Amino acid sequence: MTELGIGIGWRPEIADAVEELPGVDWVEVVAENVCADHLPDSLARLRARGVTVVPHGVSLGLGGAERPDPERLAALAAKAEALGAPLVTEHLAFVRAGGPLTATPRLEAGHLLPVPRTRDALDVLCENVRIAQEALPVPLALENIAALFSWPGEELTEGRFLAELVERTGVRLLVDVANLYTNHRNRGEDPARALAELPLEALAYVHVAGGIERDGVWHDSHAHPVPEPVLEILADLAGRIDPPGVLLERDDRFPAATELAAELTAIRTTVAAARPARTPVRPTRRHGLGAAALRAGRALTGDAPPLIGAGARVSGGPMPAVRPNPVPAPAAVKDVRPSGGGERGTLPEGVRQRAGLAQAALLSALVAGTPAPEGFDVRRLKVQSRALAAKRASVVARIAPELPEILGEDFRPAFLAYARTRPMPGSYRRDALDFVEGLLLAGRPERRELTRWWQDRSDSRPPGIAGRVVRAARHVFLGR
Repeated sequence: MTELGIGIGWRPEIADAVEELPGVDWVEVVAENVCADHLPDSLARLRARGVTVVPHGVSLGLGGAERPDPERLAALAAKAEALGAPLVTEHLAFVRAGGPLTATPRLEAGHLLPVPRTRDALDVLCENVRIAQEALPVPLALENIAALFSWPGEELTEGRFLAELVERTGVRLLVDVANLYTNHRNRGEDPARALAELPLEALAYVHVAGGIERDGVWHDSHAHPVPEPVLEILADLAGRIDPPGVLLERDDRFPAATELAAELTAIRTTVAAARPARTPVRPTRRHGLGAAALRAGRALTGDAPPLIGAGARVSGGPMPAVRPNPVPAPAAVKDVRPSGGGERGTLPEGVRQRAGLAQAALLSALVAGTPAPEGFDVRRLKVQSRALAAKRASVVARIAPELPEILGEDFRPAFLAYARTRPMPGSYRRDALDFVEGLLLAGRPERRELTRWWQDRSDSRPPGIAGRVVRAARHVFLGR
């Protein structure tokens, strides 16, 4: 197992700060944000200093019903080799659905969505993981994700689901303790039980991140400070096993370097404080360690930034009222399917089709406004739908910063109105172009600036009024 140490997610917005932060042993980079043949100068300098760089994928969708895309796998493999990475990581999630498998329009989520913890879903996931493992030049680790809703009819706890995945494939685990906390808040799941059920001997490394409460649920935002309960879950994990690596994630609303340094120190202090208490048996929960670590982090960096997001409830007190999944206790799921189930080429296509139809129906409800499938919490799906649209808006604003400049404060409401009726196309670049086409069709007063922007980024002139009407109708009626 590769010993990584304490690290931070490398992002272009904080590249200079990452290079200067003390005690950064390694970094993680979003794989889709770099090119194998043209690495950012900052990453090249870090590598020259001997800093390990791990590519972290977000678009494979290994939990999806279809087999992994060979081109995406090849691209991830090339980036792992270009970075000299000891491993690559991805998510236990699906990110798209529909297409030939289900004879329905292909839909993109634009974000990570949970798979149901069922036997069928596990069989599909195992085969997809094996396909990915064969295509990658280094070991693969999968991350547990945060979720705003639950699937009906789940058969396994998260810990048992992941334990069986590891047993059947040998894949490693990237345990995100912030996601365990999110699922505690949103789905009533016990982080301590999840850690007790996980095969921690397969641990590759750990993620730590912040979030915020909004719309009555906890959002794993990666844009807010790390709350104390997340550090307490990290302490619980570190009391069970010495983690090979722990990484701080931050994707937006980047703070000053001093605050990042304080959070890294808090993480380091939490892990170190848990080490003497580590025993082979399940440790008791150590409330208050997170607060001590936060204080130590601020003291050692000579700063005292507010580490708790304004208005967020992050106490270790009672959970909000949620409906926990009626999953069986671990003893009730010991009789698993034979390990051969889901081997490449042996998985019945009907299993994939059932999974595909369920995922397509759910994603259509989230991004295309169709009715929610039976058994789902409709209110939670609406929250997830708004979160997906907001994610699209944020990414489009990042890759096309001229649009918020042209539209001003109207950018976000205009994009959210567009996203309510237009599912995401195959890429965020296409999403931005389609958004501008819709604005041109609506006769926005900024037509001249928008037309110039469109022409600069497209190979052709914007379509005329007739063409735009036809394209808009195609999206509405055919979902294309």
